[in-house]
Amino acid sequence: MTARGHGARAGDPLGGTKGPSRGPEGAGYSETVSRRPITLVLAAACEALLGLLLLVLGGYVLVNTLLGYATDISFALPLAVFAFGGGAVLCYVSWGLLNLRDWARTPVVLTQIFALVVAYYLWTSEQPRMSLGLGAFALLTLALVLAPPTTATLFPAEGGSRSRR
Repeated sequence: MTARGHGARAGDPLGGTKGPSRGPEGAGYSETVSRRPITLVLAAACEALLGLLLLVLGGYVLVNTLLGYATDISFALPLAVFAFGGGAVLCYVSWGLLNLRDWARTPVVLTQIFALVVAYYLWTSEQPRMSLGLGAFALLTLALVLAPPTTATLFPAEGGSRSRR
């Protein structure tokens, strides 16, 4: 057993099993971190923020329902459950995007398209501040997730190993 723990490498200051990258990015960066462009990290953060917002709003609805402030309990409880489920799914999708899972981009794009629809209806219901905020957030997230560096990272050029259908 070494002073750093089981299986530590001499070049790894944290005592982990993954050594520093020897690529063009420079020494000290792990291979996983260096493969994530900032656009991908920011898109994952935006999706996680939206998921956390849904979880908080679901908690708000649930607490107000339990305190007796809801006018229709048969509507409020399923709404809270739906918000918790949606928030959990969005956080999972954000995790998938951060871990370079190519399947995670489609739910992010669909979420932002739905957010743009909600922003439109907020605009038509004379709530321009909320509409502009949600619309700008959705467009920013779409721009980040569809940016060329994000696309190149999630969908690297396929060689001749896989046939296209």
